[in-house]
Amino acid sequence: MSANVDELVDGLLADFPPATTPAQQFLGEQFDRGLAWLHFPSGRGGLGLTPKDHQQAQSRLHADGAPVAGVKNPIGYGMCAPTIVTHGTSEQNERYLRPLFTNEEIWCQLFSEPGAGSDVAGLSTRAERDGDEWVLNGQKVWTTLAHISSFGLIVARTNPDVPKHKGMTAFLVDMRAPGVEVRPLFQITGEAEFNEVFFSDVRMPDSARIGGEGDGWRVAVTTLMNERVSIGGAVTRRGGGPIAEALRIWKERWQGDTSPHALALRDRLVSSYIRSEAFSMTNARAAQTRKAGTPGPEGSVAKLAFAEENKRVYDLCMDLLGSEAMLFPAGYPMVRPDQVGMGSPDVHKLFLRVRANSIEGGTSEVMRNILGERVLGLPGDVRTDKELAWKDVPRS
Repeated sequence: MSANVDELVDGLLADFPPATTPAQQFLGEQFDRGLAWLHFPSGRGGLGLTPKDHQQAQSRLHADGAPVAGVKNPIGYGMCAPTIVTHGTSEQNERYLRPLFTNEEIWCQLFSEPGAGSDVAGLSTRAERDGDEWVLNGQKVWTTLAHISSFGLIVARTNPDVPKHKGMTAFLVDMRAPGVEVRPLFQITGEAEFNEVFFSDVRMPDSARIGGEGDGWRVAVTTLMNERVSIGGAVTRRGGGPIAEALRIWKERWQGDTSPHALALRDRLVSSYIRSEAFSMTNARAAQTRKAGTPGPEGSVAKLAFAEENKRVYDLCMDLLGSEAMLFPAGYPMVRPDQVGMGSPDVHKLFLRVRANSIEGGTSEVMRNILGERVLGLPGDVRTDKELAWKDVPRS
């Protein structure tokens, strides 16, 4: 990290001590000084530097207790902001990035549909042009934090007469607009982080379009690649992350036990620790070498490893707990939280919550297909609808 960035971080911490400065004020100053996303252009919350510089600056700020924008606004911070800065107009950058970073405006991502989950390009939500406006109709599903979001990044079908990847357009939709209805989807944890969203004749100005008409797939790919890094690309300290829970339970309940069952659990713990460290080091290497712009296939590697290892670690935690694992002390509150549930300290809840990791942000099966085709060069799946107009593709 350059000496100039060090000075900027020092200045921010000195002028606005995190312990005594309201979070929104601190984050606003952080954005204005180019320390929100250092790899973004100047004036867009960045300094035109590299993701490596960004990670190093964030580590320093985090160590000093600075608020983290992505905790309350993970979809906006990790997915929508990179898309806006890559494809948005100057006016869109000016309007949306700062209040997104300060958490004044929470964002959601509106891609999946009941008939278009893993195959996002098969979506059927329609946006039809009406003069200088677009009229939006359709349904989205599994939309994280839609119930508290001010805006959403949505991809809709604007031309059904061309193949599915070519007939989509992306928009920045006002989630409080007339005709937008958000309904909760309760999870196995008893919470509803996810939602289904219905659009009935929702009017959007053409200025809400991001990217060109028919350019929605390219915008979506930018978002999805950043989503996978955002979900699975964390670099944790040694022994940190989910494996820390397994280590804690082992030390409390099993350390010193030399029974065959304890030794078998210890072997699983050691194997999981090794995988977790390899995963974190792989992410660290990817972060060091990543250039500014849309991430490459390392995001899919990280997302797949994150999802599968999380499930293995929390399965191990339950086995370490023994019969206590059958109890869910938190109960089933049936609430709509204002944050994503992966930050919970309750290991029972996390065991349930991580079931979603292999679905959200692209299923593990889709990640394997992406890696097989785009990284290993294996033959792709048979696709019979690639050249067909979307309207002519058979649907159930």
